[in-house]
Amino acid sequence: MRAAVAASLAMLILSACGTGKWGFPYRADVQQGNWITSEQVDRLRTGMTREQVRFLLGSPTLQDVFHADRWDYPYMNKPGYGKTEQRNFTVWFEGDSLVRWDGDQQPDRQPFERADTGTYSTPPSDAKPSEQFMQPFEASDSAPGNPPDVNNPL
Repeated sequence: MRAAVAASLAMLILSACGTGKWGFPYRADVQQGNWITSEQVDRLRTGMTREQVRFLLGSPTLQDVFHADRWDYPYMNKPGYGKTEQRNFTVWFEGDSLVRWDGDQQPDRQPFERADTGTYSTPPSDAKPSEQFMQPFEASDSAPGNPPDVNNPL
């Protein structure tokens, strides 16, 4: 009798492992390319140098020898279980100056922020930011997160 109860309990426990994202066999998520946010795209300005664009967007994944004035930033995320997500973003230069950019709509979040769906959403035109977030942060020595003064030893 005890063996039957133990076997039933073991089957019940192991059956819970096969539901949801815990499926068998395990399939790892695969991310390749550059993650670019809509905030980074909004900061692009015509006339920026290549170094400024590289600082803002990161090193391009694709630099073609035959198209030296074009940088491509592809991104692909293939979750172990789920739909593959793919985005492309391209910037063009004339000489050392940024002239234009184009690509898919970029998300307004970082990849570790899973609460968002990853799609771009525009707030309603009548939406106004709250006063709390419009006031500049007033730094003080007692404010949490301030880095220590390196010139003033303890």
